[in-house]
Order: sequence, then C-alpha cells, then structure tokens
Amino acid sequence: MNVFITKNIPQAGIVLLQEKGINLTINPTENILSREEFIKICKENDVLLNVGANNLDEDFFQQCPNLKGIALFSVGFDVVHMPSANSRKIPVGNTPDVLSRATSDIAFLLMQSVARKSSYNHKKIINGEWGSFNALENLGQELYGKTLGIFGLGRIGFEMAKKCKAAFGMNIIYHNRSHNESAECELDATFVDFETLLAQSDVLSIHSNYTEENNELFNKNTFAKMKRNAIFINTARGKFHNEDDLFYALSNNIIWGAGLDVTNPEPMLPNNPLLSLPNCCILPHIGSATSEARNAMAICAAQNIIAVFEGKEMPFAVNF
Repeated sequence: MNVFITKNIPQAGIVLLQEKGINLTINPTENILSREEFIKICKENDVLLNVGANNLDEDFFQQCPNLKGIALFSVGFDVVHMPSANSRKIPVGNTPDVLSRATSDIAFLLMQSVARKSSYNHKKIINGEWGSFNALENLGQELYGKTLGIFGLGRIGFEMAKKCKAAFGMNIIYHNRSHNESAECELDATFVDFETLLAQSDVLSIHSNYTEENNELFNKNTFAKMKRNAIFINTARGKFHNEDDLFYALSNNIIWGAGLDVTNPEPMLPNNPLLSLPNCCILPHIGSATSEARNAMAICAAQNIIAVFEGKEMPFAVNF
C-alpha cells in the first residue's frame, strides 16, 4: 500500500508505518503544494495522510478514485467534504483527545495574557516605552470568580473548564447541541442557550468543531451582546469569527479583549490591524505544538492508516 504524507510528521508515526512495510511518499519541502501537484500525487497513492488545510472537496474525490482512506493530522475534519467520502465509503480518521490538554493550555494562556495585557506590555519594553510607575496605566482584570462560557464543551473545552475552575474558581456555563453530563457533574457546569452564553460570559472560549452553519458566528451582532469586560478566546477555527467585526469591537471597547490561536484567514498577514491592539494577543496556531501532543497525533494517524492496510475499521474514524 502506498501512502502520501503532505508534510513531515514526528518519527513516532513514521516508524509504525515503516514497520508494517507501507510505502511512504513524504512531501520533501514545507511548501504547500499547488492543487494540481497535490492531486497528481494523491492519484498515485492508496491513502492520504493530510497535514494542513488542503481542501478535500467533491472535485478532489472525483479526481482521486483510487483512495482507500484518509488520515488527518488534526482533531478537526472540516477540510473534508464528508458526503463525498461517505458516498464512496472512504474512511476518514482524525487524532482526538491526544491534543486536548495542549490546546486547552493555549486557551488558558491566551485568557491570562489578554486579562493582564502581557503581550502588549512586553512590546512596550522592546520599543523602549517602559517609563516610570503610573498607578493608572496598564491595568488588567482579575479572573477569580468570573464566569467562563464555553461554546462546544467537548474534550478540549472540558480541559479548559477544569483549569479555570481549579485556578480561579470560575463558574462554568456552556452551549452545546446536547448536555455534557460529565461536565455538569464534575465541574458544576450549567447548560445555557446561545444568547445566555453571550450575555453572561466574562470569558467566552470556542472549542467546537467548525461547520458551515457556524461560519463567522461571532460577528458585530454577537460581540454587541457580550459584556463590556468580556474576553473572547478562539483556539478552534478562525472561520468562527469575523476579523473586521472583531477589530471594531476591540477598538471601540465593545468587549475587553481577544486571544486568538487561529485567524481568518490563516496565516495572518503581518500588517493585520489586530496585531497593533493592546487588548489582543495572537499566536500562530500552536495549540497542539508540544512534542508530547505531536508524537501522539503521529501515532494516531499511523494507527488509522495501518487499519486500512489490514482491512480493519479505523480506530479514530469520524465517519463510521
């Protein structure tokens, strides 16, 4: 069986595949392949290990009829047009749970950084703007006893809620398609409708899988319904928020601040006006960027591929 890997992954996954005698073709550069190059190589392989944001749409599936499986190096699977995969009975597998703690760590970090304006004040030192003590400058806000609102309380959201509860005694509210009984039992989390989530959250953190119906759900209308002291955190997908509307909300004190590990579009250009704001902290999509998480992701992806090789069900299939 021939497998195409779109970018290098940790050796932990490569070794597993090689031990099974699977032929690997790895994109030798970190450059993103053109659509034509990408499809040309996929046509010559049985399984795709997709690392990054290649668009696996209906046209892709039509042009790659030999594909027997797709392994994703991510939790999210919005890059795959699932009806196209399903109609062809092509299994698609992701890497769930293994990056939950690492990604929630970044959400927790962004929340604190925005609350205390740490990245902005770090820039002031670099720019020689430390100055003398002023009791009215550089004031942040404390998080003790505040309300954390989570949009999409799954594995990552649960880890974020657990940290916030333990560190700051935060109250947890959440909005899901269904109740998370574990969170309600262990964290005393309260299920609320979307409007209540907006109105009551001091920190609103997104941890949901992205779908088209949620495209730019967080926009001028939703930001206007949030508290003036609210911190908006997005470590899920950049398409959840409208960046022009977010810039307006932050510039006009409609919300307190924002912390982003994902942007819309991505990557963010260096002249993006959000980067100049004192109440916005942005990271370059590093939620899973720990050696532990990336090694575990590589192993999960390899296990999904090996299952196809052995004619078994993917252990982490998203389209049973």
